Amino acid sequence: MTILITLIVYQAVLLGIGYWARSRATTTDGYFLGDRGLGPWVASLSYAAGSSSAWSILGVSGIAFSEGLGSFWLLPGTITGHIVVWYVVAPWLRQASREKGWLTLTDLLIDGLSPRLALGCARISAVIVLFAFTFYIAAQFQGAANTFTAVFDFDFLTALLLGAVIVVLYTLWGGFWAVSLTDALQAVLMLVAAILLPIFALAEVGGFSALFEAAKDDGYWHWSGGHSGWFGIGFFIGMVSIGFGPIGQPHLLTRVMAMADGSKISQARVVAIAWFSIVLGGMFLLGVCGHLLIEDRIDNEQIFFVLAADLLPTVVTGVLIAAVLSAIMSTADSQLLVAGSALHHDLKLNSEATDPGRSARLAVGAVAIAAVALAVFLPESIFSRVLFAWTALGAAFGPVVMIRFLNWQVRPWAIPFAMVLGFGLTVIFYSLPNGPGDVWERAVPFVTAFGTLWLARTANEERTDVNKALSSQRSNA
Repeated sequence: MTILITLIVYQAVLLGIGYWARSRATTTDGYFLGDRGLGPWVASLSYAAGSSSAWSILGVSGIAFSEGLGSFWLLPGTITGHIVVWYVVAPWLRQASREKGWLTLTDLLIDGLSPRLALGCARISAVIVLFAFTFYIAAQFQGAANTFTAVFDFDFLTALLLGAVIVVLYTLWGGFWAVSLTDALQAVLMLVAAILLPIFALAEVGGFSALFEAAKDDGYWHWSGGHSGWFGIGFFIGMVSIGFGPIGQPHLLTRVMAMADGSKISQARVVAIAWFSIVLGGMFLLGVCGHLLIEDRIDNEQIFFVLAADLLPTVVTGVLIAAVLSAIMSTADSQLLVAGSALHHDLKLNSEATDPGRSARLAVGAVAIAAVALAVFLPESIFSRVLFAWTALGAAFGPVVMIRFLNWQVRPWAIPFAMVLGFGLTVIFYSLPNGPGDVWERAVPFVTAFGTLWLARTANEERTDVNKALSSQRSNA
């Protein structure tokens, strides 16, 4: 009962924030980008929570529990990608988006293209976003359902619908402001969970010395994941290549675009990187400790719930369950909002309206329904499904973001071609048997798309005054 009351209060707070934010979501810029008014703390924390999703709490702890020390390389790979975003791309992206009026990531992708080619690219971008986010959001809803079924013994479908309805409601009401504020709150709860539960688990094991002594000479305790030679190298490259993902995530880059004060980026980047280091490190440690504490082999993505119930008081467990739901909702709401922007803004389906209109909100609802159907009829592990969508978006959009940042001039056809190539290769390799560390799926599509753009370069034209200013800011950041 205590856990249930905690969750009811928490969900009521989220819905209250969404209702309050309605007055800030009456224009397209306000609904999709919060009138570019985010402060450094809200921007960085909502970025962090929107990035992490169920995979950071349930997925990372689960993969560490089942796969061992080799899964550690997810951490530096992922964190390096976020460092590139905040230390390299963010200063340029924030200013360029204001100077050029970019409202979504698609605006960046099509910048400078002819109207006909720009429309084609926008359509390609929208298809990729809607396809990948349906998989991504399905994983979040599935994580929410797993949480309710593990704690309250709900049937899966009821739990799935309950989590989906709450997220959709406050996203429809409050738009970007509701999503950003609720994500910042959720990031704090996730941080508490990532500190508290691993500390109790480590104490139960007997501390780091006992953890090291328990290490055995088997694949679980090998940093190479039990691979050697070329397979070991492929495993390492595949694991760290997850770091390509952040550069092409639309729901993350909009947080940077929405920052009110460029001078606060240095503060925001410290908060974001520290958050990722603590949360991902804590969940990895939790999984490894769980390998020693739990003798029965269980569903690896249930390890968080099992240890919380075994090690913590009921009230604290309720807070941590809320943290898991936070991880889920903070990503699903961001992605639903981007799905709405893909139809309303990128495809100009409701371009004459002054408010986001029916097209955006209908898009949010349609994607939510498709994600629920996918979670019900095609269930998959949260970790696998999230990483597919993460990799597909990173490979489709990340290379184009980087060439824009580098101010490369490329042949116009190369932009849509690289997007389709990066996305298509990810889908193809995802459907094939896994290699060590999923190296083909995680590394090859991004590198191939970026290489295509590099080959399509033309002679650079002289930079405009805006680009010179942006270049100067990058060097000073």
